[in-house]
Amino acid sequence: MGLVFSRFLRYFVEVARLGSIRRASEHLNVSASAIDRQILQAEAEMGLPLFERLPSGLRMTAAGELLLAAAKSWNKDFARLEESFTDLVGLRRGTVRIACIEALSRGFLPRIVRDIRAELPGIAFEIAVLDNKDVPQALVAGEADFGLMLSPQSSKDLVVRAFVDVEVGLITPPDHALARQRSAKFNQVAGLPMVLPKEPLALAELLQALANATGIDMSSAAGSDNVQMIKSLVEGGVGVGVLSWLDVMNEVQAGSLAFMRLTDAVLRPLNLSLCAVPNRQLSNAAMLVLSRIEASLPTLKHQAAGTN
Repeated sequence: MGLVFSRFLRYFVEVARLGSIRRASEHLNVSASAIDRQILQAEAEMGLPLFERLPSGLRMTAAGELLLAAAKSWNKDFARLEESFTDLVGLRRGTVRIACIEALSRGFLPRIVRDIRAELPGIAFEIAVLDNKDVPQALVAGEADFGLMLSPQSSKDLVVRAFVDVEVGLITPPDHALARQRSAKFNQVAGLPMVLPKEPLALAELLQALANATGIDMSSAAGSDNVQMIKSLVEGGVGVGVLSWLDVMNEVQAGSLAFMRLTDAVLRPLNLSLCAVPNRQLSNAAMLVLSRIEASLPTLKHQAAGTN
């Protein structure tokens, strides 16, 4: 970390992480006595022990646990401050942290990262691929600058900066009888073996609601909570799947799957939302990447409308 961090906190965090002043000394290349002196001085000033000194090593006290959590938070804040200082001197550099769902790990987001890196090699990326339900938690915890997720629940902790509707449809191998259609009704799966999405996938609850509304009894040949497994099972002919266009657009374009948009009136499209935490100041690098993604979201809608 370029910005100078408190000497004591650096020592404390390493001792807490390694559970030993000696190991922290070796890692930091600082004498053990200097580290011990800093910790003892801090404990004296606070009037609380930070570690229990045991024959097997050091163990953090409740006060130590609180200080460690605060130190990690300060560390993140210092990193953001350092990026802000970099922005002030006009340099296009910094680290942009993105949380996204698995469906974006191919194609769309990697292309944006590639293009930005080609233009601005000073910008680095940290991308966490998470379950849909975990993206908001990563944003609120400060682990990502912004996130991309499906149909976020309304919350005071998140603001939707942009979104695009994503169609839901049947997926089959390209030689399946249904693959000749551009769209389909859900009752066409009656009696067909199906590969069903399972929780925590966002489609699991939606599909069950659709089955309840239409009275269709789904015949499950297989089920999975992993989108890639569902696609592989459908490609292998195990059954008909139900996924979003976002999940399968690369396979459809490659010709390994066919997608038929479901047109049932009770079904509403999902929306892919670009989310951030309200009132959190983002670095110039993060704002630049966010604006590029926002401008690119409509291409997903266009591709969905123009296929099959």
